[in-house]
Amino acid sequence: MIKAYEHVVQYYETDKMGITHHSNYIRWMEEARVDFLAQIGWDFAKLESMGIVSPVVSVECQYKLTTTFPEVVRIFVSVEEFKGVKLKLKYKMENSEGKTVNEGRSEHCFLDVHGRPIRLNKDFPDFYHALIELAEG
Repeated sequence: MIKAYEHVVQYYETDKMGITHHSNYIRWMEEARVDFLAQIGWDFAKLESMGIVSPVVSVECQYKLTTTFPEVVRIFVSVEEFKGVKLKLKYKMENSEGKTVNEGRSEHCFLDVHGRPIRLNKDFPDFYHALIELAEG
């Protein structure tokens, strides 16, 4: 089972009003994505050593409630869709009361170190099957 990633809101992440600046939620999604991949056995060091890079193609954030220093935000990551080329991840962020503070999505492709698309099913079938399994739930 995938555990939620926990982020403690830092003072420097807040604005003059003491509220977390909106740009930080996207950073937290990236932190949670890195943690998610590590939890499923495909951490970034492993992927990069295999010659796989996974850039962001698109990102979306929906702000529901504010957060402030030093709140703990739990980020749940799941595979929304994976059909072999693009990976779509879904993020749900909750405060300590279990209230949703943000919902987001990110979309990623897979390239080799030269920027050429990779066919995961042929070139890296173990990684491909791990993502397919998560997509199917």
